[in-house]
Amino acid sequence: MAKAENSKEHQKSDRPKRDGKRDGRRDTANRDSTSSDLMEKVLYINRCSKTVKGGRKMSFSALILVGDGKGRVGYGFAKANELTEAIRKGGELARRNLQTIQLEGATIPHDAHVKWDGATVYMRPASAGTGVIAGSKVRAILEFAGVKDVMAKSFGSSNPINQVRATFKALLSLTNRKKVMQAREAV
Repeated sequence: MAKAENSKEHQKSDRPKRDGKRDGRRDTANRDSTSSDLMEKVLYINRCSKTVKGGRKMSFSALILVGDGKGRVGYGFAKANELTEAIRKGGELARRNLQTIQLEGATIPHDAHVKWDGATVYMRPASAGTGVIAGSKVRAILEFAGVKDVMAKSFGSSNPINQVRATFKALLSLTNRKKVMQAREAV
């Protein structure tokens, strides 16, 4: 009898422990310790309606921004039949696509003028105390990236996705002054 009890205990210990969720999803809160200091914002939600035989079929797309305010920022664009699912998928994509931005103090190192499809974004550094002078989408990205003093202007298309992509292209094109000086000395 004692031997049978030991074998049952042994079998129980070999089984994987369940985390309490029935659908097999795991708790992602403890997975990444850096995700706790990330801020998340919904930049844009689009609702699409398709008329079918039984009525209207709705779908949603969400543009999500994630950043830590210290030079790391990312965005995600996702589609789903439910709004909450689109926001969740967009947030996961944004965390996966975090980019590090080159800053010089509280501003950007130099001017940037970038075009993406129909949207054009122009950014230039500003003196301390100026603040973020920009439109809504560009302002949100710059604030989540940790830029405190900058002047930006968006031209052309008002499509939020193109504005976000143009802004990210401009931020990723920035180079630090120290790196440029080292490259010039090496030549």
